[in-house]
Amino acid sequence: MSGMLAAGAAASFKMPGPLLADHHGSNDKLKITSVDAYPVKLWERSSQGKLPEFTSDFDPKRWRYTGPFAQLAGAIIVVIKTNQGITGFGMGGGGKVGCEIIEGHLRHLLVGTNPLNIEMLWDQMYTSSNFYGRRGVFVMALSGVDNALWDVFGKHADQPVYRLLGGTTKERIPVYHTGVPENIQTGLDLNIQHFKVVIWDGLPEGEDGKRRTVKTLKEIRKLVGPDKTIMIECVAGWDNVEYTIDMARRLEEVGLYWIEEPLSPDNILGYERLVKEIDSTRIANGEHAYTRFEFAELIRHNAVDVLQPDVTWCGGVTSLRKIGALAASNGLEFTPHRGGSLFGLPLCLSSGQCNWAESFGTTDEGTDLMNAMSADFDDGFYMPVDKPGFGTALTEKLVKEHVIA
Repeated sequence: MSGMLAAGAAASFKMPGPLLADHHGSNDKLKITSVDAYPVKLWERSSQGKLPEFTSDFDPKRWRYTGPFAQLAGAIIVVIKTNQGITGFGMGGGGKVGCEIIEGHLRHLLVGTNPLNIEMLWDQMYTSSNFYGRRGVFVMALSGVDNALWDVFGKHADQPVYRLLGGTTKERIPVYHTGVPENIQTGLDLNIQHFKVVIWDGLPEGEDGKRRTVKTLKEIRKLVGPDKTIMIECVAGWDNVEYTIDMARRLEEVGLYWIEEPLSPDNILGYERLVKEIDSTRIANGEHAYTRFEFAELIRHNAVDVLQPDVTWCGGVTSLRKIGALAASNGLEFTPHRGGSLFGLPLCLSSGQCNWAESFGTTDEGTDLMNAMSADFDDGFYMPVDKPGFGTALTEKLVKEHVIA
């Protein structure tokens, strides 16, 4: 199957020729003049990056502390400028470490090059990490650079990115709201029909945690009614196959659409067992997987029902569209993590395998910076943005106002 995957991925990804026409001058004159990266604050709440207070060596919070370089707490914005006055903005990850990788390594492969050669530049950057990168923070940093290049491409072509990817397969896309149980009502008030609930009780909380989770989800099902969708996000906290199978059985009457990332991302054989042995719901995975190579392994092992790459972590749009092609060729659902960000939305719109987009900014109490990267929301749906590039409201001034010192 791995040969088929490689062939399928390679078959679909040539740049559309007509869109490479230079609207600002000849292609051979367009050059990158600078590449900068900034760690940024996305939420108004002051807890982003705050150090935790542990009660003991055995405090369950110690297993959940992800530090300042992971998840959205480690968000970065990459700013790429060209000699023709085009500025591209890209969201990535890795916090200050990601910025150091860009400023100390990747920018040297970019300054002076033609930003429209995105596929070649991606290959050069990824290959240059062979001996220390390929996953994790390096690919998060690469994601921000790649997304900024696509923003330049769209602005240069005077086209929204989703049109560069082949246009949209849908007029608008339903939102699924991610949050804690306490803000379900906020989503209902906005006419959102699909809800993903973050579950914090896991393996360290044992049987008491299992009972609390079941009780909470039954109450949520009663609140939203029988027709709305409920999914759960386990944040890899159920990191045991038997534990997860038992919870899937206990939660059958709740009618979950999926169980997301119950195990460590490294436990591919465990996910293979879950997909094989759990029939009552789907297994979603891939939020913390990197590039098409890791997703090909998940598919080869039949270790996933729903693929969830994050465009700001998995390698950027260049990587995400190849992962989307893998999903299509293998008949899998494709639901990019944080698809409601303006960086994730283009693939959600263009993919026939994507049914909804995850909330980003909607009900998040985000900063002006976060809101500048959030899709237009209307009555439970996100709408395409027809401005060139990703259509964000980002400016260099706005980015610098939200830098984390």
